[in-house]
Amino acid sequence: MSAESIQQTKLVLNEVRRITTKAWNIMEICGGQTHAIMEFGLDQLLPEQITLIHGPGCPVCVTSLESIERALSIARQPGVIFTSFGDMLRVPGANNDLFGARANGADVRVVYSPMDAVKLAQSNPEKKVVFFAIGFETTVPSIATSILHAEKNQISNFSILPANVLVPPAMQAILSSPDNQVNAFLAAGHVCAIMGYWEYEAIAKQYKTPIVVTGFEALDLAMGILMTVRQLEQDRFEVENAYPRYVTREGNQTAQAMIRQVFEPVDRQWRGIGTIPKSGLGLRKEYQNFDAVQLFDLPLDDLKESPLCIAGSVLRGIAKPTDCPTFSTLCTPSHPLGAPMVSAEGACSACYHYHGVN
Repeated sequence: MSAESIQQTKLVLNEVRRITTKAWNIMEICGGQTHAIMEFGLDQLLPEQITLIHGPGCPVCVTSLESIERALSIARQPGVIFTSFGDMLRVPGANNDLFGARANGADVRVVYSPMDAVKLAQSNPEKKVVFFAIGFETTVPSIATSILHAEKNQISNFSILPANVLVPPAMQAILSSPDNQVNAFLAAGHVCAIMGYWEYEAIAKQYKTPIVVTGFEALDLAMGILMTVRQLEQDRFEVENAYPRYVTREGNQTAQAMIRQVFEPVDRQWRGIGTIPKSGLGLRKEYQNFDAVQLFDLPLDDLKESPLCIAGSVLRGIAKPTDCPTFSTLCTPSHPLGAPMVSAEGACSACYHYHGVN
């Protein structure tokens, strides 16, 4: 951070302290924001009345146990190259993870984009190449592009395991929960750069909850918090944009059109939370030949999370990572019991690294 940015951030935080008269719980949706908040120490610099709640905004953390087990089942099958972003290899399933599957002989490879998986399919026509399609709305345009490219070039040995999730239904699920403690949201700037923030306006109105779109630098986050607290103190419930250099209300309409062409909303399981209606994206009928769930026999046993892990409560914002009896003892980044300890964007991992707990 530059000296000017540090000074501006201090001024914004001073204004937050000046105007705060009541206790407020503000949830940042994005795990990247959680990571940045702790890295910059913003959670330690706010007035004691302001509590930042770390939400389910890490796609690695919310990918369901069912999806992990399907991934493991596909990866173990002969003639398959299973591809994924790196963090997903360490997410625990019921009894194993993708690193373990690779150690036992499965051909599991880390890729940096779904197009890398398409290229693998082109260069390995005798193999079935599957890409683990995880993430929020930010990753979906590139996944749609890979499917359209494979269709155009008749690459029939490429498919995806659909696991993408959507932010607005998750916000509604949190706000409608009887144990909800959230007074306002900081919305994720990179998601809104794709999708805009017009979808959030109905949520803010229905639940009387301010929503402020913000970015990932200290000053961005401080401004987002200030705008949120102003709304709360003034009893306003609007959607505001603290990230106008990248985000517009309408978002990237070309990307949205591509998403609608290839995908449609489906019910989706969120790890530790349960099924949220219309909170995921599944392939439309015209693209079902790219759906690995349809292409492979995937029997699933009765799946159970570790009884020691409270990840679901952490992801819903009703518990802190340090409330977990296994935090930093039985559950660490090198030996995670739950997904929020795996990814650098997970609330448990961020708390472990930045709060000096070891």
